[in-house]
Order: sequence, then structure tokens, then C-alpha cells
Amino acid sequence: MVQLIDIPHNYYYCYSLLLPFCKQISNTMKQLLSIVLIALILGACEKSKAPEKPTFTNRDLKVDSDRMTAEVLWSFGRVGNVSVSPNGQTVLFTVSYTKIEENKTYTDIYTMPATGGEFTQVTKTAGNEFSVSWRPDGAKIAYLSAASGEVQLWEMNADGSQNIQVTKVKGGIEGYKYAPTMDMLIYTQSVKLDETVQDMYPDLKYANARIEDDLMYRHWDHWHDFKYSHVFYLKYANGAALGTGKDIMEGERFASPLSPFGGMEEINWTPDGKSIAYTCKKLSGKAAAFSTNSDVYLYSLKSGETKNLTEGMSGYDKAAVFSPDGKLMAWESMARDGYEADQNRLFIMDLATGDKKDYTADFDQNVHGLQWSNDGQHIWFTSEDKGSNEIFRFNKADESIDQITDGIHNYNSVAFAGDHIIATQTSMKHPTEIIRVDPKTGEGTDISKVNAPLLGQLKMGNVEKRWIKTTDKKDMLVWVIYPPHFDPNKKYPALLYCGGGPQSMVSQFWSLRWNFQMMAANDYIIVAPNRRGLPGFGQEWNEQISGDYGGQNMKDYFSAIDEVSKEPFIDNDKLGAIGASYGGYSVYWLAGNHNKRFKAFISHCGIFNFEQMYATTEEMFFVNWDYKGNYWDKSNKTAMRSFANSPHKFVKNWDTPMLVIHGAKDFRIPYTQGMGAFNTAKMVGVPARFLYFPEENHWVLSCHNGILWQREFARWLDTYLK
Repeated sequence: MVQLIDIPHNYYYCYSLLLPFCKQISNTMKQLLSIVLIALILGACEKSKAPEKPTFTNRDLKVDSDRMTAEVLWSFGRVGNVSVSPNGQTVLFTVSYTKIEENKTYTDIYTMPATGGEFTQVTKTAGNEFSVSWRPDGAKIAYLSAASGEVQLWEMNADGSQNIQVTKVKGGIEGYKYAPTMDMLIYTQSVKLDETVQDMYPDLKYANARIEDDLMYRHWDHWHDFKYSHVFYLKYANGAALGTGKDIMEGERFASPLSPFGGMEEINWTPDGKSIAYTCKKLSGKAAAFSTNSDVYLYSLKSGETKNLTEGMSGYDKAAVFSPDGKLMAWESMARDGYEADQNRLFIMDLATGDKKDYTADFDQNVHGLQWSNDGQHIWFTSEDKGSNEIFRFNKADESIDQITDGIHNYNSVAFAGDHIIATQTSMKHPTEIIRVDPKTGEGTDISKVNAPLLGQLKMGNVEKRWIKTTDKKDMLVWVIYPPHFDPNKKYPALLYCGGGPQSMVSQFWSLRWNFQMMAANDYIIVAPNRRGLPGFGQEWNEQISGDYGGQNMKDYFSAIDEVSKEPFIDNDKLGAIGASYGGYSVYWLAGNHNKRFKAFISHCGIFNFEQMYATTEEMFFVNWDYKGNYWDKSNKTAMRSFANSPHKFVKNWDTPMLVIHGAKDFRIPYTQGMGAFNTAKMVGVPARFLYFPEENHWVLSCHNGILWQREFARWLDTYLK
């Protein structure tokens, strides 16, 4: 007899529903039927016992007002993972929607025709799919998922059917890439090579401590975990990874891709599938903390040998891409070691001879996201250009560079679909959408319209491009963003936006925190200058800031706010200054030097004390280059000038209310900088508030924390400017 006691409760319930039908049957037949019924029911109940929680979208959201709110800002769909099928006909992408009440984001996979039209939602799962791409033959969609309990590579048909787990790597994987020949796979995985305290002292299993002997023991927002991201390869056939992966960096205490922001764009196969190029900074400790010298390495599967292709090149060298015939390698290169904001150049190497050349020597801009054309005659890329990111094309035949697009927008990626470009675009008026660009005219058409239903319910403020003269008679681009229902006959408070980086162009970006439409919806006019020290206006403009913190770029801030505030619709008695990172430093500096211009300040993750910053940040090359040296070398006049402009030197002049925001996991600018600024403000009698996030880093990434950020941001400004 079947022992019902062994059947799980939900199966017992299913069985009990059908048991009465067995009463008119003989005992033997009853037993047989019971077994059959249970088998059938178990299968049916197995499929229905834990129905997967559905995904979530905000596409049908209806709002009560045409003004942006923090909740509306977090309701936009976030487009990512955009790629085009090998035949050029279908665009693959993901959209992430945040369910605010759950403080959770749901990400699903979508496809749409490359010519535009309705998109299809391929997945509808509660578990997020990520790192989504086409398999090289276009027959499958590949993605990473933790559905099996660990992050592994999966494949499925373009309609979402027949999901198959491809890899079963113990410990999971972090990234992947198919060989063009489709007989091999690259994957990345963190490998433990260093000892923990428990490894050193097994009897002290409850000891909670770290022992450090060198620098770079923490980075961005995480402590070194005794592991290093390595590149592996293994065989692949018919949707399955075969055998055990080979670590091509075995035993090396270095990481590829580069931490903290590098991805699989830094690891690539050669077109013949016989070699792997990867980016790595093979330096440790103090050397790694003070250097940006990464190189491109080429590993041969046949010989097992690794060759440094960029040996002798001192700065960042990364993200190698190969011409379709495999004869040429292009990559992004910076010349100077320790300078993270050096010009990002286009280099090309002849792999047969080793000859290499800078093809942007006369191009006074950066290159990003290099993509070879299918015929190998062009390289496409994006570049900062006078307040926007545009698409450019390098022509191999005559070594010229053409600008393809121009406008008030940011293009952030490039792919190809037949004779058109598929790109992603943002602006100060809309989040990321997928744009079909005609390379002959540069004209773009929004083909995704993911956020059109929500944007159609909102009134966005006008974005104006102005050129303003600086104190040294230079032309400076300043964005002016107006409230959505702007009335020139009214008086508005205004906010000076201080950009971060410091070498980060104030472009047509869209942010969940520093969102100008969000600020403008609260009836503020925003003044956002591209002050000295930003790319997109030539390398001289970009480099001027190094060694001149507190100098010309601060005069540029004053030029911008003083000129725009002459407008009759701006209330000069209600000006505020806001900013993050270097912008946060700018706010602290302005607090001691603004000569009564401002009535409120907000500093997010700003630098308050230069000496402490120099001694406690993790990537020390940044401060060492921009300050032009350390604080104990009194003979270094440029460095001494930098440290003399530390905001804590001017606190005796602080007289304006200040909101300080900082995250505990910010290791770039440690949270004690914000704590020091807040404590000092209170000690000198300035109204101040400290918004502290124990689980956030240099940014604010979680939904509820992000909404809290927006509410406190607005509450502080409204208190002192309205």
C-alpha cells in the first residue's frame, strides 16, 4: 500500500480530492490506480505547487500631476543590455522596473524589430536576468541567472522557450563571452588566493579582524575579499559547456576585468577563436594604488603563452577589439601613468608586425566604446563634444574622423543593423531609449519608446544652452533648466549645480539623484556650468583644473551664477549651491568663499579635508595627480597651493545653512569627510543636517534610500530658499 504519510502535505491534499473515486474499485485495482493517480498528481502539483511570482512593470502607471516627483522618477523603465542580432533584424534589450513598495527592481528581457515597432517581452520572471546577449549564430539568447542557486550562463530561444543551463561552474560565474567559432566559452570567476585570519589561525574561528600589510585593501565600496577575478575558457557545443575551465591567469594576484567598473568589454576573443585578449593592471599594493598602468594581454590557447601587447605604454590601455579579418587590434589608451582623466586615444596595432599608432593625435577629444564596422574599414565610437556625447566614425582609408550626430542629447553606445546604427540615448528630458540612427544624416528615431506612456503625462522644463564669458575671457557652456510651467513674470529661486569628477562633462545625462527635471519640477531654475576641468572642450580645458583646485574653476562657477542671476525672473536673495564628489568639495569651498551669494548648500560625498582625503582614499593616483603631490613635501609649491584650498581651511567664514550627505561604503571619499564637515558646521554655529546612509557607497542605489534622498534634498532647499 502507498503510505500517504510519506507524501508532502500539498500532495496529500491533491490525492485526497480523488480518493473517493476509488471506493467502487477492487482493492488491487485501487492500489494500482492510486499509484498512477499519485504519479500524475505529483507531476501536476509539482508544476503548480510554487507558481513563480510574476514580474513587475510600471508601463501602465497613471500619475495625478504633470510634475515630476521622486516616486515618478523611480517609476521609469531603465533600458540596458542593448544588442543587435547577427542578421541585423532584431534588437535585444532589458528593461528594469522598480516596485517602490517592495524596494525591489525587476529586470526582464525584450526584443523588437531593428526597424522599429512593437516590442515583445520575452521573460516575465521574478528573478532578474542580466548580462544579456545574442549567441554568435543568432539562434539563441544568452544571459546570466541565479535560477540554479548560483549565477550561471543560460540560453533560450528568441521567444523565451527552452531555457537551458549552459554552465555548471562551482561557485558561479561573473561574466561570459562566446568564441566567434562557437566551440569555446570565456567566463570570469573570482579565485581565492590570499589567506584570511581563519586560514592563518584555524583555532580562532570567531575572530573578526583583518590583517593588512599593503595598500589597496579596499576599493570603491568593498574590502578586498582575498579573491581575484580571473579569465577562464572551456569547450562549448550544442548549448552545453564541456569539461573544466582553464584559468589563463592561474596563480596571479591580479584581476581582469579592471575593478571597480570594468566589464566584459575588456575581454575579447580574436576572430579565429584561438587567442584571448584581456585587460589587466598587473600591479599590487602601493604600486597599484598610485598607478593607472593597465595593459592589454594576449593569451594563446595553443601554446598557453601570454604576451603583453602594450608593454612600455604607461597609462590605461584597455578594451581591445579586433578587425573582422583579425589582422588589426584597436584599443583605448591613455599616455600618462597616474592620470585617470588623460585623453582617451584610439590606438591600432598591426598584429603581424607589432607596429602601433595613435590615430587621434589631431582629435582633441576622447574615444569610448570602439566598434569595428563589418567590412573592417571603419571604427565607430562615442565622444564628449561641447556638452553632449555624440557618435563619431574613424575612416581607415584616409585616417580621418567624421562626426555623425549633433544635438542636445547623449549617445552612449553603438551597434549595427544593416545600413543603420542602433544606439542608446539619454537627455535631461528623458531616460535611456533605443535610437535608430541614419549614419548618412545623423538623424535619430526613437524606436523603443519604453517610457513614452509615462513621459506623455509629464511636463518637462525647457533646457537652454548658453555660452558665458569667464573671468579670463573664455567661452563656457552653461545649461539652464527651467521649471515645467515657467512664467517669466515670476521670481524663482536658482541652484548652481557643481559637477563632479572633477573631469566629468556636465552633459545631457539622466540621473535618479542629480536629476535636473526633478529639481525644476519643484520650481527651481538650475544653472549647470561646464567649468574648467571637464572633457569635451579640448584637453587644455580638461587639464587646467589639476593643481588648481580652488582656482579658475571656482571663478567659472561665480561667472555662471552671476551672469544667469541677472535675469529678472531669478530671485538673487534665494540662490543655492549643490553638488556631489568634486561638486561636494566645491560646495564646501564655496561655503567659505562665496561672499554672501548663497542662502543654502547641499554637499553629497564631498571632500572636506584634503590631507585626510590624500591619506585615506583608495585610488591614490587620483589625488596624487590632481593635487600634484603629497601634503608633507613643503618644497612642492603646486601641491602646497592645492592643500591650501582644502575647504576646512575656510570654515571660519561659514555662515550659510548646509545639508551634508554621505554613504558609509564610500571608500573613494570616506564618510568621515562628510562627518567632519557636518560636525564643523555645528561647532561654528551654522544650521546643518547630516543625511547618512550606512549601506550606500559614493552613490545612492536603493529605491527607498533614493526617494528619501530626494525628499530631504527638497525639504532642505525649500526651508531656506522658499
